[in-house]
Amino acid sequence: MTVETILYILTAGIFSLALSVFMYGVKTKYKGSLKWLFGTLRFLTFFLILLLLINPKFVADTYSIVKPKLSVIVDNSLSISELGQVDNTKKIISTLQENTSLNDKFNLSFFSFGSALSDTDSLTFSKRNTNISKALSSVDELFKNEMAPSIIITDGNQTLGNDYEFYKAKSKNAVFPVILGDTAVHTDLKIELLNTNRYAFLKNQFPVETVLVYSGAAQVRSQFTVRLGGAIVYKENVSFSAIDNTKSIYFTLPASKVGLQKYSLEILPLTDEKNTANNIKRFGVEVIDQATNVLLVSKIAHPDLGALKKSITSNEQRRVTFKTPSEAISILDEYQLIVLYQPDRSFTGLYTEIEKSKKNTLVIAGLQTDWNFLNSIQKNYYKNVHSQSEYVSGRLHPNYSTFAAVDIGFDTFKPLKALFGSLEVLVPHEVLLDQYIDGIASESPMLVTMEIDGGRHAMWDGEGLWRWRAQSYVASGSFEEFDDFLGKIIQYLASNKRRSRLEVATNSFYYNNAAVAVSAQYFDQNFVFDSRASLQIEVTNTETNKKIALPMLLKNNFYKIDLNTLPAGVYTYRVAVADQTVARSGGFTILNFNVEQQFLNAEVRKLRKLALNTDGRAFFISEIEIMIDVLLNDNRYQQVQKREQKVVPLIDWKYLLGLIILILSAEWFIRKYNGLT
Repeated sequence: MTVETILYILTAGIFSLALSVFMYGVKTKYKGSLKWLFGTLRFLTFFLILLLLINPKFVADTYSIVKPKLSVIVDNSLSISELGQVDNTKKIISTLQENTSLNDKFNLSFFSFGSALSDTDSLTFSKRNTNISKALSSVDELFKNEMAPSIIITDGNQTLGNDYEFYKAKSKNAVFPVILGDTAVHTDLKIELLNTNRYAFLKNQFPVETVLVYSGAAQVRSQFTVRLGGAIVYKENVSFSAIDNTKSIYFTLPASKVGLQKYSLEILPLTDEKNTANNIKRFGVEVIDQATNVLLVSKIAHPDLGALKKSITSNEQRRVTFKTPSEAISILDEYQLIVLYQPDRSFTGLYTEIEKSKKNTLVIAGLQTDWNFLNSIQKNYYKNVHSQSEYVSGRLHPNYSTFAAVDIGFDTFKPLKALFGSLEVLVPHEVLLDQYIDGIASESPMLVTMEIDGGRHAMWDGEGLWRWRAQSYVASGSFEEFDDFLGKIIQYLASNKRRSRLEVATNSFYYNNAAVAVSAQYFDQNFVFDSRASLQIEVTNTETNKKIALPMLLKNNFYKIDLNTLPAGVYTYRVAVADQTVARSGGFTILNFNVEQQFLNAEVRKLRKLALNTDGRAFFISEIEIMIDVLLNDNRYQQVQKREQKVVPLIDWKYLLGLIILILSAEWFIRKYNGLT
């Protein structure tokens, strides 16, 4: 309270006293005790009212003890049960929960993780993937502004994410690993790595690369085989020693039959091997009898051409061929889509052949495009250009419904270059990307699609697509988002298949350690996405005939369902729209691949390195009490007394208002009791 406020209060007290003395000491008809009683009550009334008007502020201090946080992160993956550590894990958790001293010093928070961090309400030890680095970074982000060490209870075997061996917390909080599993080194042969394509073309060869690893001291021999069904399609004898303990095998297999082909790789186990589950790996390859052939025609060299090829061929079912306009004329029949990059008058003959053969096209215009030629050679669009250029940005049109397009952050990408002028589309079309100049929408589209006389065409007005692909990589860490966006354009343009009101997207096969996701889009009769529909999927296991029916949930203009709980097998599905006759059917296969069964030992070295990098310490199961003592005696983690200061204005004190009412009521009651007015 300031000196000025104290002076105001003293002045209010003197004024209230003077006014009360004047009213009941000088100008009064009351005698004796009533005069003093009424004077006192009136003084209190005046003083309290003036005190409310002055509204002094009082400071109240409250003190509390803040304990440091201690995060307990539990590995909930299948490898814990495979290594027989479920009981040990539960015992460690129970010990930490019941230790009074530890709970007195720390606020304990318990989490579990597989591929992502979650709570510990249901420890099932059934997660099919382990991402230790993501779990650590999630907890670090959660307590980034606090002193919060972490205990991570794990075998250290990771199947996803960045290598946690080099993890360092941004908040500098220490990590104390508790190592689960057998630390002894056993003799073991395993298939460490498998690389192959998801797709292959009929009558072609597809490559397979695998890495075999041996753990042991003796010199051993074994045989590596690859089976398709019951037939051996490849085999090789291999030998290992303590020094020469890794073999890389590269071979090709023939794609001789259309459809999903299921292969199994096996290295014959040694007689004294303890874990034989990691001696077998299964994979699938879908053999297709035709690829999507894209012809990319350009007279100039430009970075966009390389970016387009890499993006289109990111899907193994697509092939890209570069040709000049004169070279392309004679080979149009071999391609489903013709991409015309910055056409000029040298494209005249090519345009004539495209018109005759009714080929689908994607035209990409830029600074070297001859718009006078382009305006005269076709009647789908027109642009009145000037010699100047301009920078143009794109944004996804919200009502585009020809196919499912996702915003990959177009408004954050650097502008493309285009010739100055307004693009006018003269035929029925849909705008996929709106054109913006300096953040203001122009009247021109940037990217449009058209369906004319059974053919499909698109116009993209802007060069510099390679920058967009690079920026997408910087933003997301991969080219996948941009490649998927362009891939959908290519997929749409390369086909003349009639559009359906219900589109269902699935893969032909999934591995059961990855996401098994099915998505769908439903359009009304005007082919506008309908977010009010109710979609249901019925999935049937073809071997057991067991059926399950589940609703599909709406998310970002897609109806989606996660089928991760399905076991390995062959399935058919039917997606139907409630109260409609629209439905789609199909099938997929889930291949059995349990990566969590590949481990035999705890990863002691990496967990110790993790502890060293974060200024913590690693412990074995038998050292839990030692770990607790270390945490209790660690001077970095101390309880802190926290003072909270609150400034409370007097006007917020409701009791004072009640006191004024009580005094006035008492004065009124005394007057009435004594028959006074």
